[in-house]
Amino acid sequence: MREPHALAMLRPWIDVGNVGTLTLNWLERQYGAREVARLSRPGTFFDFTRYRPVIYFSEGQRQVVVPNAYVTCARRQEGNDFLFLHLMEPHACSELYVDSVVRLLTTLGVQRYCLLGSMYDLVPHTRPLLISGAAVGESAEQQMATAGVEPSDYEGPTTIAFLVSQRMPELDIETSTMIVHLPQYTQLEEDYAGFARLMTALSSLYGTPVDQAAVAKSHLQNKEIDLALEKNPQLKSVVEQLEKRYDARTKAKKEGEMPRLSPEIENFLREMGKRFGQN
Repeated sequence: MREPHALAMLRPWIDVGNVGTLTLNWLERQYGAREVARLSRPGTFFDFTRYRPVIYFSEGQRQVVVPNAYVTCARRQEGNDFLFLHLMEPHACSELYVDSVVRLLTTLGVQRYCLLGSMYDLVPHTRPLLISGAAVGESAEQQMATAGVEPSDYEGPTTIAFLVSQRMPELDIETSTMIVHLPQYTQLEEDYAGFARLMTALSSLYGTPVDQAAVAKSHLQNKEIDLALEKNPQLKSVVEQLEKRYDARTKAKKEGEMPRLSPEIENFLREMGKRFGQN
């Protein structure tokens, strides 16, 4: 492969709205990617009472699909080739899991490892979705800034798979993270607004195509959300507060106190967050 860049997604930790999954699947179709690797014994790492196998029929025969992490590759006529990593959060032997991913990346001569995904945040659907992240490596840092990726200041629980990103610089491999922030008050199985936003950022980095059908679907989803707001005055008030907060943050673009939401709105969002956690 020609100086490959690895684009990874991680389920279920950082793939709300299936944004990472949609992105990798779209790129794989565009570049005719083919599978090159998967775990030989996924049960070493995954609890199959949490990641359930699926039964289906093929030509009258009952078949079972066992959840697994896998990797595909794609050659491009210009620019870096791609590896696509469909990772899953491990439940056991996590250090060995991380070692396996790192060994694969070094064996295939990967130049950059980029984790793609999405998370819920206090942002409105009526404004351009934010992308936050981080990068290590001079060219990676410059490209992240060009793509409009904001530095992440997140602190809190994370995934053991983040150790892959931490170990890459030790091996002279650039790293980057691109996480789309989705409205917390929406729970879409497939969030096309987040998908389109992430694809636009990747296009500025790699010249990859943007799925125009996804852009059209994102407009339809936003219209449906607008209609739902008209029937829910309380939620509409929440969105108006989030718009004010978003606009103030965009205008400031510097350190300082962010506008606080009213106590009623904060309590409402806190309760929504608890329901999301239960789901």
